[in-house]
Amino acid sequence: MSDSKKLPRGYRRRRVREILGILSKHNIREGITPEKFRAIVEELGPVFVKVGQILSMRQDVLPEAYCQALAKLRTDVAPLPFQTIAEVLESAYHQPLRRIFTRIDHEPLGSASIAQVHRAVLLDGTPVVVKVQRPGIDETMKIDLSILSQLTSLLQRTGVTGDVIDFKMVLSEVAATARQEMDFMNEGHNAEIFAHNNSDILYVDCPTIFKHYTTSNVLMMSYMGGIDIDDTDHLVAQGYDLEEIAVKLVENYIKQIVDDAFFQADPHPGNIRIHDGKIGWIDLGMMGTLSRRDCELFREAISAVAAQDISAIKTVVLNLGDHTDKIDHTRLYADLSDLMDEYGSVNIGEMSLSEFLQDLLHICNENHIQMPQGITMLVRGVMTIESVVARLDPNASIVSVMQQHILEPTLKELDLKTTAKKLSRSLLSAGTHTLELPENLNNLSKAALKGQSKINLELVGSEAPIKQLGKMVNRLVLAVITGALLLSSSFLAITDMTPKILGIPALAFFGYLGALVLGGGTLYSVYRSWRTKKKRRPFFFPKEKL
Repeated sequence: MSDSKKLPRGYRRRRVREILGILSKHNIREGITPEKFRAIVEELGPVFVKVGQILSMRQDVLPEAYCQALAKLRTDVAPLPFQTIAEVLESAYHQPLRRIFTRIDHEPLGSASIAQVHRAVLLDGTPVVVKVQRPGIDETMKIDLSILSQLTSLLQRTGVTGDVIDFKMVLSEVAATARQEMDFMNEGHNAEIFAHNNSDILYVDCPTIFKHYTTSNVLMMSYMGGIDIDDTDHLVAQGYDLEEIAVKLVENYIKQIVDDAFFQADPHPGNIRIHDGKIGWIDLGMMGTLSRRDCELFREAISAVAAQDISAIKTVVLNLGDHTDKIDHTRLYADLSDLMDEYGSVNIGEMSLSEFLQDLLHICNENHIQMPQGITMLVRGVMTIESVVARLDPNASIVSVMQQHILEPTLKELDLKTTAKKLSRSLLSAGTHTLELPENLNNLSKAALKGQSKINLELVGSEAPIKQLGKMVNRLVLAVITGALLLSSSFLAITDMTPKILGIPALAFFGYLGALVLGGGTLYSVYRSWRTKKKRRPFFFPKEKL
């Protein structure tokens, strides 16, 4: 039911000339400052503005100054005539407006580069808001993104963009995000997920989506009144406690990130309203998502930062980001160490989480590590929410709330299965590598005996040492297997698995039994070896002691 207004022939060619003309007008050969970059994007039109808004969250791609400039992009434009809006609605609904609404305001609540919003009342008296996409914007987007893709490919082939960041892949991600946000069916789906995630939080609200009246280019939702969250004077006049709003806003946003892995990526004041004692999120078109793995790694990163464990931070960063094998690990460790030295002396309540995350992203960029889009959107979201919270309560601390949320979980929040899986993977990996030791050592010894090894090692009387080394490796393998049996049996012992022997699951019982046999055998082998050596060892005493 989307409106797919076709553009005239030759539009693409004219559009290319128009883009080149704008670039020439701003004299980009003399360089592009952040403000000039923003002006160019605004002049290039709504699709570029939307791409610019998304790029403002990608500090892994653009320097911070350019991201800040793009975050200020103007999206308000002159509204379309109501007759044009009415035509889009009737085309989407296949019926006259009078059969749907008793009233629809001709003056929009807001008019942006992609869509404009009108208040209306349904036939049953329900107040609603209708978001209508500008006609032809989908075709314009396809052509503009195609031109951008060709331009990026050309720049990448000529080496202008360097080889650190795959700009074609970045553009592909940005284009996918832009297409999702411009599909209002997707925004409606986001609102339903958000409502479900926050259904048990009494102080959080979002508009209800009218699915029957929602298409790819028209979104209908319940009207949400209230007060803009940055209108602090009005909030105080209505009896609201700004500190309470700040705390609840932070708690909910941290929950969105850490628990739901589905968060409002653009939480600016225009997207948050206070009504009936609730925090209302009214625009859910641009949402950030984290995979389960990335969410767990983010938790680990916060825990490592709190513990000032630089090695753990380094491990998480490398696991989170995309990178080549040419990482300078010494430099990365030193950079992270400097970062922790800078923030380590700051009181936790005074620490800016957004500044810390931005500095961390900068270190990643400098070390050629590209963070996933979800993480970069998270950083931009945290930076925006911090500025909103600062207006409500300058003393509010996002870091303190996040620390409580992550570092002080209740026993109910502990996921034993996840811990067991991670431990099992570690044991399996350790066991696998240990089992490979005999073969690897055997190959190494053969190469050494043949003179093919580059290790500066001289083997004199090699048979006995290698035989002894083999015994040591065998004992190490048995010890690892014994430990694995003990740990896995301990996890099984606390389950309700049946059948049971002596009050514990049979599988755990036999695991303990196997560990006892292997462990006992290993200890006996070590004891015999020690006794043999003791018998063969000569004793020398000074003559005067005899």
